[in-house]
This record gives sequence, C-alpha cells and structure tokens, in this order.
Amino acid sequence: MNPFKRLAGQTAIYGIPNILGRFLNYLLVPLYTYGILTSQEYGVVNVYYSFTALLLVILTYGMETAFFRFSETETDKQKVYSTGLLSLAITSSLFLALTNAFPQTIARWIDYPQYPEFIRWFAWILVFDVMAAIPFARLRAMNRPILFATIKSINILATVLLNLFFLLFMPWITEHFENSSLNVFLRLIYHPGWTIEYIFISNLLASLLTLALLLPQVMHMKWTFDLKLWKRMLRYSIPLLFAGMAGIINETSDRILLRYLLPSDIAESQVGIYSACYKIAILMVLFIQAYRFAAEPFFFSQMKKEDARLIYARIMDYFIIAVSLIFLITMLFLDYVFIYLIGPEFRAARNVIPVLMLAKLFLGIYYNLSIWYKVTGKTQWGAFIMLIGALVSLGLNFYWIPKSPDHMIFGYLGSAWATFFSYSLMMVIGYLIGQKYYPVPYNLKKFFGYISLAVLLYLIGHWVPAGNLFLGIGFNFLLIGIFAAVVWIIEKPPLSNPR
Repeated sequence: MNPFKRLAGQTAIYGIPNILGRFLNYLLVPLYTYGILTSQEYGVVNVYYSFTALLLVILTYGMETAFFRFSETETDKQKVYSTGLLSLAITSSLFLALTNAFPQTIARWIDYPQYPEFIRWFAWILVFDVMAAIPFARLRAMNRPILFATIKSINILATVLLNLFFLLFMPWITEHFENSSLNVFLRLIYHPGWTIEYIFISNLLASLLTLALLLPQVMHMKWTFDLKLWKRMLRYSIPLLFAGMAGIINETSDRILLRYLLPSDIAESQVGIYSACYKIAILMVLFIQAYRFAAEPFFFSQMKKEDARLIYARIMDYFIIAVSLIFLITMLFLDYVFIYLIGPEFRAARNVIPVLMLAKLFLGIYYNLSIWYKVTGKTQWGAFIMLIGALVSLGLNFYWIPKSPDHMIFGYLGSAWATFFSYSLMMVIGYLIGQKYYPVPYNLKKFFGYISLAVLLYLIGHWVPAGNLFLGIGFNFLLIGIFAAVVWIIEKPPLSNPR
C-alpha cells in the first residue's frame, strides 16, 4: 500500500475514536465550569493532573519507545515485550509501596496537606496507566489500531460516564428520593459533599478497567527477562526519560508555577481559569496525539528504505497543511462556538488561546522533526533539545509570573508566551541539528508559507468587523475556502503523484 495512504488511514483509525472519545471527555469541561466546580477547585484538579503527567513520564522512562526500536531490531519480539513489561512492573511496585507508605508527607510536600487520600488514589492511577503502556505499544507495533482505539475509547467513555454518574445522577437521586429506602443504600456508597474526589475516583476506575481489557495481551505470553537486552533498552530509553521529563515540564510547569508563584488568595483560581482556556487547544492536541500514535511505528518501519527521507519530508508537508487548517478553523470560530464550552467565570483568559494554539502547532512540528534522533539512536540529542525548551519555559515563567495581584492577568498570559517561545526554539534547534546528523529535504517554503497564510487569514477574520452573526460566519467560511484553494493549487500535482 502507498505509505502515505497507510499512514493517513492509521491516523484516521487511531484518531476518529480518539477524537470522539476525547470530545466526550471534553464535554466534562462545561460540566465542571458551569457550576460543579469553582475556579479554585478546578485549579486543584489541574495541579494534581500536572504532577501526574510528570510522574507518568518518569515511571515509564522511555520504555515504550525502546520497545518500538528493539522490536524492529531483535528477532525475539516476545523477549523484548516481556523484558520491558517486567521492568515497568518492578519499578511501579516500588513506587506504589513508597507512596502508600507516606501519603501525608507527600501531600505536605506539594502543599495540599488536606488531601492525603488523593496521593493514594493517584499512585494507583499511575501504576495502572504505566502497566498499560507496553501492551498499548504492542498493539501499535502489531498494526492493530482498531483494538488500540477501541480500548482507548472505552477508557474515555468510562471516565465520562462515571463523572456523570457521580456528579449529576447521584446528586439528583439523593435529592429526589431523600426519604426512600433507596437513598439509605445510596448514601453507603455516595458522599454528597464530594466533587473533586469523584473526578479522581472516576479516573481511577477507568484506568483499572483499561488495564483489565489489556490483560489478554499479557496472559498468554512467555515471561522472560533478558538482563543484557534490558541494559541495552535502558541505554536507549534513559535519554528519552530526560527528554520526556523536560517535555512534560514544558507542558505542565506553567500551571504548577502559577499555583506556587502567584499570591495564595488568587493562585488556584487563576490556574483554573487558565486551564479551562487551555482546553480550547484540544482540537490541535487531538490531531497531534492521533498522528503520533500512527506515525511513530510507521516511521520506524520505513527507516530502512532507500527513500525514507523523502517519505518523511512529504509527510511533513501534509502535516503542516493539517495543523494550519486546524488552527485557522479553531481561531475563526472561537468566539462563535468554542469559547462557550467553558463557563463565563473561566473566559477571562481568552487571549491566551491563539498563543497556545500556535505553541501546540510548533510542538507537533517538533515531534515530526524528532524522528531523526530516534531512527539513528542518538536519543541524547532529544534529551538536550527538550532540556533547552524546559529551561526556557521555566525561566520565562519565573520572570513573567508576578508576585503581586496588581498584574495577575500577565501571570497566565506570560505562561502562554513562555510555552510559545519554548516550543518555537525546540522546533528550530531540532531542525538544525537534525539536518546535520540525518538530513531530510523538508520544503521550508511550504513549511512557513502555510502557517503564515493561516495566521494572516485568522488576523483578517479577527480585524474585519462583521455586520451580524451570519455575515461573520459566512466570511469565516470564505477565509477557510481561500486557504483550501491555495493548498489545492500548490499540492494538486504532488497529491496525484506523491513522491
């Protein structure tokens, strides 16, 4: 099959259920922000998930990508699978024992002493998710995207349904059947004062269900642990651990630093407002995530072909078109559709959304560029680039987040720009170093041309006043049509005969 069609098809298979599931999950944002949670409570939720994202990278320590790499180079793929999975099982067990032994101490360290039970719950969530990482990677390596996407979608659907059950259905039942025998039973399993707690419990139960669905992937295998292979996998994966840590610091440090650098009376509220607007970038994130699920095993499968670099370059052209279009659509219809997905209390950070959308676009391009150090085994460069990005992000966040409430709006705006400059720099460095060690003939004119066109059309749509709602929507569709027409004119010959 044509490699471009195969990648597009697998991106669609990974992406459509993922996008639908994530859209259902995204519907939780209106649920939370239209009355269930205050901005302060939503801030607490996002701070905990920011810590969790960092810990998930540490606990998987690049073993997922190492599995892909060594599955291509080793003849005994079962040995690679079992060695990687047993490695994660041992380290996860140690982590679980430590966190469950000292939950109150850990809660004090992160300045949430009132929530020690959250530490235990998140420890289990992390262990379930870590143990699912290699089985999910195996499904991708085996080209089983439908099963992969189905289980991922079940996880998201379970999370959504459990949230609705605990946050909407149970309160309604207890209110309308207050004096019935049913209510007496329900109160044994339901605590009316809990909100944040049930968000986390829903995640815990969904992660447990996901791991249970993946058990057939581990039940009938031959368990072996090859120490020499494990050491080689670690040498490959440890630089990816540092790259992943730096990357997740880039991704989550803004919310954590806002929580600890802003004045305490407004910190959690500002985190909640910023995080809600951050969610608007979901369309860009969804596409990039679905694309990465399909692209990583695809890139490794192509790396031995003579025309691999030409394939990588052409794929970049298509990727740039896709993310530029996603940016344009989201921004043109931001004030017509997407902003209403969050409650009025949370819309104060609306001005960070275009900045974050472009930042995510640049991050997606960097992920495309990063294939060079993965196929060449020079993963230390990935760690170096991510570290540079993390240092830029941390430095700008410390500089731009104010200590005084007089400039609190600049707090999260500064965080957004820090993310933008960090990902931009990573993209540039990744390209320059990659061209030295593994030159790929990327078309830079298209690279900058499509992105610039999308930004220009967005600015035109933003600056040109619309007479009424229908004229504004019609004008935006015209701008999208202009972008599509330009792409068609430029890409028509290659699309009919791709190199």
